[in-house]
Amino acid sequence: MTPPPLSALPEELPTAIPEVRLRLLTPADTADHLALLRANRDHVTRHGDFTEQVRASAEDVRAALARTDGRERAYGIRLRGALVGQVSLIAVDPPRYGLGYWLDHGATGHGRAGAACAALVDRAHTVLGATDVFAGVTHGNTASAALLRRLGFAPVREFATYTRFRLALPPVA
Repeated sequence: MTPPPLSALPEELPTAIPEVRLRLLTPADTADHLALLRANRDHVTRHGDFTEQVRASAEDVRAALARTDGRERAYGIRLRGALVGQVSLIAVDPPRYGLGYWLDHGATGHGRAGAACAALVDRAHTVLGATDVFAGVTHGNTASAALLRRLGFAPVREFATYTRFRLALPPVA
């Protein structure tokens, strides 16, 4: 059976933290998204991650947020309505997916990224029938590795610059 497309996921998702919600990123979010990334340049690139995204032009960001190829579903992490980060589900080989995320430095340390990731993984499981979710963490990014472990992910493979984590999900009833 063919898994549903990523577009089957809702445009908005609540999280376990009432003031944190996910909303699908669109081209209308380009300026806020790019400003937030650039304001967090040191934070999101200190381990080598997100360098390309920080350097992207507004046109590149707009094109990425407008993409309709069905390979990625990118959500803005919103704290009381303000954009504070991003969490994305990538259709690697459905029902196996990838997870990517980043959060504004000032919004870290309160479980918000974990709540965002948990909400998206839960919907990927229940709506898309996800069986496995993978995430890569650059060596040295201990906070991100700890977040994934709290969500039940386990390291499955070491690469030269990062560790691949996997969350195996039970069959959907």
